[in-house]
Amino acid sequence: MSLDSLKSAVPDYAKDLKLNLGSVIGNSDLPAQQLWGTVLATAIASRSPIVLRELEPEAKANLTPEAYSAAKSAAAIMAMNNVFYRTRHLLSDHEYGTLRAGLRMNVIGNPGVDKVDFELWSFAVSAINGCGMCLDSHEQVLRKAGVDRETIQEAFKIAAVVEAVGATLDAEAVLTAAE
Repeated sequence: MSLDSLKSAVPDYAKDLKLNLGSVIGNSDLPAQQLWGTVLATAIASRSPIVLRELEPEAKANLTPEAYSAAKSAAAIMAMNNVFYRTRHLLSDHEYGTLRAGLRMNVIGNPGVDKVDFELWSFAVSAINGCGMCLDSHEQVLRKAGVDRETIQEAFKIAAVVEAVGATLDAEAVLTAAE
């Protein structure tokens, strides 16, 4: 299937999601690599089998093999980092922030694609995973690299819509199976 198939699967009560999905992906001003890397990374982060199954083939067709791998790497490393750094931030004992993380994160330093693209994908995944510390860190790197707020907002709009579509379609699958 495809983006159109995914849109057609969205139930009528979530029409806004269908419209937003078409808008944030179909009418994005992001360059193709940034767009489809963000789509793939957020589809993975959404943990929705339906969304990933529908969006992955189009993402793969629009990305170089290196970008495809890097977008998956961004989703993987941020799945770990978001839990770790969100937990550190939420604990009232701030001494945890002084301890060495001791986690391998080599891909962040050498993602195999333009650093800005990888940072944007990491930022979008962090939006789904709700890690304020990671959001701030990646946003600062992006802004220092000259990325404008509109581009950064485009990434978290994609994250918001992909996550919402996944939650809605996964819930519908469960509700339909229960009937």
